[in-house]
This record gives sequence, structure tokens and C-alpha cells, in this order.
Amino acid sequence: MNERAKWFIGDRFGMFIHWGLYSGAEGIWKGEKVRYNNDYAEWIQYRNQIEKSEYLELSKRFDWENIDPEKWVLLAKKAGMKYITITAKHHDGFALWNSESNDYNIYNYSNPKRDIIKELSLACKKHGMKLGFYYSHWTDWEHPFSWDNSKEIYWLDKENYNIYWQEKVIPQMKELLSNYGEISLIWFDMWLHHQETIVSKEQLFQLKNLIREMQPNCLINSRLGLSIDEDKDVDFRTLGDNQLGKYKYEYPWQTPATVAHSWGYNKNENEWKSTTSILRSLIGNVSLNGNLMLNIGPTSNGSVPYEIEKRFDEIGNWLSYYGKSVYNAGAFDLRNDLHDWGLTTYKKSKNGKKYVFLNIFDNQPGDIIKFTGITESPIKIKLLSKNSKIDLKFNFNTAVTSIKIPKKLPNPYVNVVEMEFNEKPKVDLNLVAKTKNGGYALNYSNAMTKKGKSIINTSKRFGSIPFNIEVKDSLILKWKVFVEKPSCYSIDTSYNFQKKITNGYLSLEVNNEEFKHKLEYSGKTVGEPNQDWMIDRFDSFRLGQIKFDSPGFYFIELKIKTNPQNPIQWQWLWLDEVVDKI
Repeated sequence: MNERAKWFIGDRFGMFIHWGLYSGAEGIWKGEKVRYNNDYAEWIQYRNQIEKSEYLELSKRFDWENIDPEKWVLLAKKAGMKYITITAKHHDGFALWNSESNDYNIYNYSNPKRDIIKELSLACKKHGMKLGFYYSHWTDWEHPFSWDNSKEIYWLDKENYNIYWQEKVIPQMKELLSNYGEISLIWFDMWLHHQETIVSKEQLFQLKNLIREMQPNCLINSRLGLSIDEDKDVDFRTLGDNQLGKYKYEYPWQTPATVAHSWGYNKNENEWKSTTSILRSLIGNVSLNGNLMLNIGPTSNGSVPYEIEKRFDEIGNWLSYYGKSVYNAGAFDLRNDLHDWGLTTYKKSKNGKKYVFLNIFDNQPGDIIKFTGITESPIKIKLLSKNSKIDLKFNFNTAVTSIKIPKKLPNPYVNVVEMEFNEKPKVDLNLVAKTKNGGYALNYSNAMTKKGKSIINTSKRFGSIPFNIEVKDSLILKWKVFVEKPSCYSIDTSYNFQKKITNGYLSLEVNNEEFKHKLEYSGKTVGEPNQDWMIDRFDSFRLGQIKFDSPGFYFIELKIKTNPQNPIQWQWLWLDEVVDKI
């Protein structure tokens, strides 16, 4: 465990602040919107080719007397955030503090003179908020010897680049690390590995060592330009912008995310993420051991758009009652996508108890929640609510816990069920959970074993051609399920096969019964009307019915056999309970 990062993996939720001269442009320059469809307003100087002297004129649009960084801290606190990272210097090279090493800073162009970093650091200290600085080290559009993307055309000498590095980057970092108290993290923004840039490994180590010397407990992110694999001293990995977690990592990581699209304030912003989607993103990351740092882009008078304030208020309200499943929580041992009702998080409490939290995303989960995979019974199960914890009745059956829940759940966004254990519960990692509608969805990703060669085809043409597994020889997949009671299931499979004559087949073995299916021509279909959109058809085929005479664990094995001249694109198996056959 990285001791420096203990607070980081406990806090889980932070605020990002993008604010600078670009906030005065509001995503528009001389009547033209920022020249890029992501509408990142903070890039307007580069995108719209604004000269430095004109760009500085934006400082006259700011209401310098009324800007109050303490309000940003209070908003973060209200939202349940535990740390703040502000763009001390973005790519435009304009510093938000009184930098003695470079006069291109806010102190020289504000009236009255302001040092926003100093004011924010004092407000954070006052309200117990951890503070971090975003610093653009690789890119700086102001310095003549720094990197901007036009240098791909006009070239830049590495020796000249080092002049920028030594006369601006290093001195400014010394200022930030020495003049503003304890700094919890430095957030760099070089999204490429250093070998793909002009920055040298030696320069990066110089910068990293400076931070370690001046602020030993300060965290450093992977966008420094050194990956966690390359340098274990890097504290946490930063995913791509708005890139949510898909995989569980055993080291700290984080997603930087916006509430809409732009990071800096853009007055034309009109597509806002819902409170529900943001909460799901936060919980989703925590369920994979990750953090979420959610951005605000204040205006030139320091105010924050209402849409952001509204969502932060709602998120903070939810966390005040349900934050147990987020703060100091992390991934559980089971596969993250095991259940269709939501996601699980896990926490060890100070009193020694172990908790598994069921974060229920489904607005209509039914009267019974099925939790598959834990092989020992919990002590108790409770539904968290604003007023109290509600005891829930449950039944444990070998590997499935059936939990009775109220028809009317207390929260409109995400509901949380708390399972309590004396010790971390043992699990069966190989199981596929039953869906809410009573079936088992078996696919390539949840198979316990895979033998043979295949090609993974991601979805195409806006998803009208679905994700599939292409087989040109043979593939054997095996799943494990737990059946709770004697029951009967119909078995369907879906695939695309474009040959009318073939010896290819599917062979399915379940509970000592074998079902053999000769591959059938699936035909064509239209993906989108009136757009000349003819595509191969993925069709569903019935393989038969299987009866389970007793409860227990069962293995399901599928063999796909064909040849290179007759490839099959296979999707899934579906076992659907036939109630009237039981």
C-alpha cells in the first residue's frame, strides 16, 4: 500500500476547477465559437489562434472585486467532495498566483490585484479541504520555447525546450510547493508517454524529485508522463478525460470528469449529465477501486452555473445518507458486472465489521434482490434510508442470498443495501448470476474458461452490428451457475452465419445432457431505414430445454465448430426459466 495515497483511496470524490483567462471568453471569440466540436472553452486561445496581447484583454471582463474562491470550497463541501484541484497554470501558460519567476500571471492583470491560489489555499485550510494543483508542464502557449502543437510543423529544439523547463516550470513549481502550505496532490496533464513528446525522462525525474523533496506527502499522477508500471513512485493513474473505469486495479486511480462537455466555462453548454448518471459514475469507479474528480468551470465573476450547483446539491444530499458505500470503500472480490440490478462496494469498518454494499441502480428491482457469489451467510442486512436503517428479511442458499426489499424504495437515484459480516465473506468467483427476469445470460466475458482461437469484434455501425466473437475453427466456453430449486429452462443462442451449406455446429452440454445444433443461415437485415444500411443478421435459435431435478452447482459447456471458409460470429446463450414446467 502506498502510504501517501491512503487518504486518496478513502476520500474517493473530489472537485476539479478549470478557471482562467479563458473563462472570460465563455467559449466565443469575436462571434465565433471555439474551433473544435468538443467545445472545450479552455482551449480557445490555441483553437481560435488568439494573439497573446488580445488574449490578455479578457482580464478586463472579470469582476475582480466579487470573485470569491471560498464559495467554490463551500460548494465542494456541500457536494460531499473531500479535495479540490485547481488549474494553477493551464496550457495557456497564465498563472493564477503572484508568480515572481514569470510575470504572465493573474496578479499583474487583475484589478484589484488577486492571488487566487493563495485565497483558495486559505479557504481550503479554513474548511478542512485538501488542496491540489493542476500544472501544465509539457504544454505552455505563452513561453517561446515551450511546446504547443504547432511545433509539429515548425519544430522545437530540445535545448531550447530545456530553457523553458528550467526558467519557468521548475521555478514556478518551487513557488507552488513552498508558498501555499500543505499540497495534497499535483495533477499534471501530459496525456502521452514522455517518449512520444519533447519532454525527457530526466526532466520528469527532476520535477518529481523536486516535489518529493519539498512536499514528501504530495501525490503525483501518471500524466506527469511516467506510467505506474514504469515508475512505482507515481502515486495514482489518471484515466482519459471522462473515461470511466472498466477494470479493477489494485493501485489508486482516478477519472477526471465534466458535468457536461467543456471544462472551462462555455455559455453555450446545454447537455448536462443527470445526478443519477454522475452518482452511477462515482459508485462505478469506487466498485473498481477508483476515484472521481468532478469539474466545475466558474464564470468570469466566479459564479458556477446553476445546473452544476443543482447537481452538486443533490449529490451531496445523497452522500450524506448513503456515503458509507463510497467513502473508504472499494472493490469487492466478485466480478463487477455480475448483477443486473447494480454494483457492489466493500468496506472494513473501524469496529472490525466487514460490509458489502449493494448499490441498486434499478428503479424497479422487484420484491426480491438476488445476490450471487457469496458462499456464507451475512449476520444481518439493512436498507439504508434518510431516517434510519431498515432491517431486511433474507434467505441464504449456498451461494445465493435472496433479500426481501420494500416495494417503495427510499431514494430516487441510487438505493443502498448494507450486508454485515464478521469477516470478509468467501466467494465463488466463477458463478454467473441470475438476472432479474429469471434467466442466465451467458457470454464470452463471463465464461469461466475459454479454449480455442477466436476474434473479438466490437460493435460497429452505431451498434446495429453487435459485439460478437468470431470463430473460424473451434471454441469451447464453460460457465458455472447455481440453481436454487428444481426447475426447467429453455436454451437459446444468438449468432450470425452467412453460409447455407455447412458442416459447422454448436454442441451444448448441460447436466449430462447434450444438445447439438447445426449452424443455420441467419440472413440479412436493415440496420437503419432508408439509408442503404444492409447488414448481416444476428438471429436467435432455440436449442432445447433442460431440467434440473435438484438445487446445486451446474456447469454449462458450449463447443463451436466450423472452419475458415465458414466463420460464425457468436453472441450469447440464454437460459430462461420455464415456470409452468417446474
